[in-house]
Amino acid sequence: MSTETDGPRGEGLDARIEEAERKLVAAAEVASRAEQRAGAEIEALEADLERVRAEAEREREQLLLRHEEELQRERQAKEEAIAAAEERLNEIEAQADATEERLAAAEQRATTAESAVADDRARARDGAAAWLREQLETLRREAERQ
Repeated sequence: MSTETDGPRGEGLDARIEEAERKLVAAAEVASRAEQRAGAEIEALEADLERVRAEAEREREQLLLRHEEELQRERQAKEEAIAAAEERLNEIEAQADATEERLAAAEQRATTAESAVADDRARARDGAAAWLREQLETLRREAERQ
């Protein structure tokens, strides 16, 4: 009896085992495909990450380059402003020197003119005194004649 009982049960069990094996194989295939998809997604994400990192690095380098160029332009502008200021200062100093020279020349001319005026006054006084002496002498002679 046991062989008869085992027969249909055995076939049912074998069928269930085969079904379970098929399901296991199918599940393994599904898992394998899922693993492949996950691996492909990971690789795609890693590639995206690497591309984003590379792009970020390029942008960072461009920003650094632009920043350096801007700093260089600012330095150049400052140097030009300093050079212009120094040139203007030199011009002002030259003008001040020229003004001092003109002032010294004017003072010399004034001193010379004052000396000439003093000499002219002294000659005029001497001339006036001589004229007055002559007038006095003339008046004395006329007074003596009378």
